[in-house]
Amino acid sequence: MAEFLNLLPPDEARRRWLSAFEHQTNAERIATAQALHRVTAEAVLSPHAVPSFNRAEVDGYAVRASDTYAASEGLPVYLRVIAEVPMGKAPLFHVLPGQAALIHTGGMVPMGANAVVMLEYTQRISESEVEILRPVSVGEGLILAGEDMEKGQVVVPAGMRLRASEIGALMALGITEVRVARKPLVGILSTGDEIVPPERNPEPGQVRDVNSYTIAAAVQQFGGEPLRYGIVPDDLEALRRRLLDALEACDMVVITAGSSASTRDMTTEAINSLGAPGVLVHGVNTKPGRPTILGVVRGKPIAGLPGNPVSALINAWLFVKPALEQLQGLDHPRPAPLTRARLRTNLASEAGREDWWPVRLHRVANEWEAEPLHYKSNLIFKLAEADGLLRVPAEATGLEAGAIAEVMVWE
Repeated sequence: MAEFLNLLPPDEARRRWLSAFEHQTNAERIATAQALHRVTAEAVLSPHAVPSFNRAEVDGYAVRASDTYAASEGLPVYLRVIAEVPMGKAPLFHVLPGQAALIHTGGMVPMGANAVVMLEYTQRISESEVEILRPVSVGEGLILAGEDMEKGQVVVPAGMRLRASEIGALMALGITEVRVARKPLVGILSTGDEIVPPERNPEPGQVRDVNSYTIAAAVQQFGGEPLRYGIVPDDLEALRRRLLDALEACDMVVITAGSSASTRDMTTEAINSLGAPGVLVHGVNTKPGRPTILGVVRGKPIAGLPGNPVSALINAWLFVKPALEQLQGLDHPRPAPLTRARLRTNLASEAGREDWWPVRLHRVANEWEAEPLHYKSNLIFKLAEADGLLRVPAEATGLEAGAIAEVMVWE
């Protein structure tokens, strides 16, 4: 087998690849209720202030703050109760000096009142009178109009993946539709004479197609729309034709297998034959995933992932995911969920190589312990047992049992 000429660090490989293509500009308007995990194509501005009126933050009595300044438990202030604020309606009365109005959390503060005394600091002594046992300042116990959101303020910037909290914020403003980036269409090709569809019983020497289905599921998880192009035999012209079909129809193409440096490797040749700049990276200094190919043709990214299922899926996380985020115009990435865990066993590594280990997490006492799953890269069931991936940095020569490490938890 030939040796790779230039094994790039993964960060450099990603930078080189991502800098060679732009995000797509296609967008669509969809119902906000259906927009979870979609990426905004434009900033969303608040059409009005939130709240649009002063409202009570607590249960209590709406008062003029100046009427309470002399209040104490030993010498309470007495105010006349004039009404109860109706929930969901605007009060039709004013609070004058010496008066108070019973109000509940969320109620609209009546005109004249500029504070709310918490119920705990009052004592109702009759239907028409209440004792105030402590002073309040102007604005205390209130949520002021526009305090949560001012009119014209950016609610959600462009390039943000919408979470449940953003969906709720948009609905609170009556924004029932939102413009989002169209899901990138990702063509997926499996290559190899030994690959057969999952529904077929493999003959000796054959294996079922695992990668196109795992990568398709990962693409959906990353915000893309997968389109499987089936199994391509080990034939250069057949690969070129299928790759060309995928490039014409899709925003991105992922090829699994055919990325080793052997003489049977046709992926690099097929990519380079279809236009500049072609292959930008062939070989990444990671384990697993050393033979990963990254290229661009006609402004569209192409990833050639290893054929071994574990390597393919891990490197989809490392390279396909950020590519899809860029295609969607994601400008506000959020950190991946990380868990600190104590290693149960030693992990060896080569200096200069970034290693990713599938691990199973165990809760022991008040901490997590990470059990590395020693695997061969074609054993997908080991990865299915994992709760996440543990990274051994390139500068390390391994990690010792008992060391605290960060685990990227599967989403």
